[in-house]
Amino acid sequence: MKSRYFRREQKHGIELPKSIERVLQIDEETGTTFWRDAICKEMANNAKAFKILAPDASTPVGHTFVKYHMVFDIKQGTLQRKARFVAGGNMAQAPPSITCASVVSRESVRIAFLIAALNDLDIEAADIGNAYLNAPPREKIHIKCGPEFGPELEGRCAIIIRALCGLKRSGASWRAFLARVLEEEPTMMCGSNPQRKPMELDIAFASWSTPTTFCAWLNIPKRCLTNWTNTSF
Repeated sequence: MKSRYFRREQKHGIELPKSIERVLQIDEETGTTFWRDAICKEMANNAKAFKILAPDASTPVGHTFVKYHMVFDIKQGTLQRKARFVAGGNMAQAPPSITCASVVSRESVRIAFLIAALNDLDIEAADIGNAYLNAPPREKIHIKCGPEFGPELEGRCAIIIRALCGLKRSGASWRAFLARVLEEEPTMMCGSNPQRKPMELDIAFASWSTPTTFCAWLNIPKRCLTNWTNTSF
């Protein structure tokens, strides 16, 4: 996968850069800011994932240093430039027991749709933007800020305080965090009240596969749905 990405030089007839330096050159040559805007958007979304230390701060004790890189892509149809900040999780050691994050299988989704159809349940789906950034990290990682952070922050040390894309434990961190949020929501309890009939449950089932979540429910109060949708992760 990695070698295939670096072998591909163009996509949809547009050059696909592999470094920040080449991104700036392309924008200068074409007189546009497409790639620069993509980087700024990605860094703005990831801003809460970093704790920037003072210029004279020493290396954090107990934290592992990792490199990072930007992955660039071009969206089909709109040709929008995309950038993704990816931490070098391969530089940090993590036992397999805490990196596993199970996801819903295709067969389970089909069965869920069948149950919903047979019981006349409503189905809702949602895409969670920057899902990993909502969860706290399970690793102590720090990086050295590069040109993506801007000239005022370049060269400074930053501690990663969110489950950033690329880290080995980010998937497991996000899954555990979302599960805890769902369990704490009263309307998420399926069959918790034996007094109720099966068809009177607020929510029949919920399933997620990062970053997509879907639920099937019956007679769920709109207030509860609004509260859950607006939950600040």
